[in-house]
Amino acid sequence: MVHGTFTVDLNKPLVFQVGHLGETYNEWVHQPIVSKDGPRFFANDFCEFLTRTVWWVIPLVWLPVVCWCVMVSFQTCLTPPQIALTVVCGIFIWTLLEYSLHRFLFHTKTRSYWGNTIHYLLHGCHHKHPTDGLRLVFPPVATAILCVPFWALIRLLSTPSTAPALFGGGLLGYVMYDVTHYYLHHGKPSKGLTKSLKRYHLSHHFRVQNLGFGITSSLWDRVFGTFPPKEAGAGRIR
Repeated sequence: MVHGTFTVDLNKPLVFQVGHLGETYNEWVHQPIVSKDGPRFFANDFCEFLTRTVWWVIPLVWLPVVCWCVMVSFQTCLTPPQIALTVVCGIFIWTLLEYSLHRFLFHTKTRSYWGNTIHYLLHGCHHKHPTDGLRLVFPPVATAILCVPFWALIRLLSTPSTAPALFGGGLLGYVMYDVTHYYLHHGKPSKGLTKSLKRYHLSHHFRVQNLGFGITSSLWDRVFGTFPPKEAGAGRIR
């Protein structure tokens, strides 16, 4: 696959190739390859292993952490209704974070070698290979690293009793997001909300990639004017 003066060899590890695309990277990465077999990222087998995650690992790893966070808040004498409200607030905050990260970080345009490389690892690989089921959810190690600054921010902005439940709610929102995202690509909804969400998300992949940044909800796309037009909503339903 040739872009500009550089040829991307899809039969070789991709991560350290894509940086050489320079200004043509953004065009290249938004030309999806639909295949059940994902590409190889790294020549090193251990690094390659870390990039692959089956979907059920996400609830398996993070739901116990959510429960622990709720229990910590419960032990600080918050009542069950207060904890429930705090968790719901955390989920709501996650929906805005989900939208913001997707729009402003995952869809930032890059041109430098390392900019392209990091973007490909974060999100570009998903747009290039949207049906790669082992690189659809976020690896737990990477999630754990990103949780550290968010936990610090929540502790700074909330009380000691509400911080764990608020963080747990945000983490629960993340689990819902990753599992929903996997289902939208690999599930086969026949009607209702899930079918509508799948059409809405696949429109983002295959028709208007600069709109439709919500995954679990279109709320913030409607609020901020990035909801795709109706004529763009007929994304592939597989």
